[in-house]
Amino acid sequence: MQTYYYAVASQRYLLEEEPTEEVLKERIRYYQEQEKERDFWLVLQPAFLDAPELAEVKAKCPQPAAAIVSTNPQFITWLKLRLEYVATGEFQAPSATIPDPLASPAPTA
Repeated sequence: MQTYYYAVASQRYLLEEEPTEEVLKERIRYYQEQEKERDFWLVLQPAFLDAPELAEVKAKCPQPAAAIVSTNPQFITWLKLRLEYVATGEFQAPSATIPDPLASPAPTA
């Protein structure tokens, strides 16, 4: 199992009110320059929030939600400082309650 870290907020906040797209594009460019494999994903309507252990997080987050999921805890900590109004946490996957950490009924970016 892998540990995944997340920053979650409403889609409106992440995609319209904050320059999240610009931040992620810059991060992708940096990774390409460093020849580093991408370790983060933008997930719309993240299915991991449906896991019973994350019910409290989902209840507090305006819907529809969006999440930035990463295997890099420092990146999520940096996002929390940068974006302010996001909830952060971690989960293990694949598991019985979260078979796919990036699953979504919406397309994943």
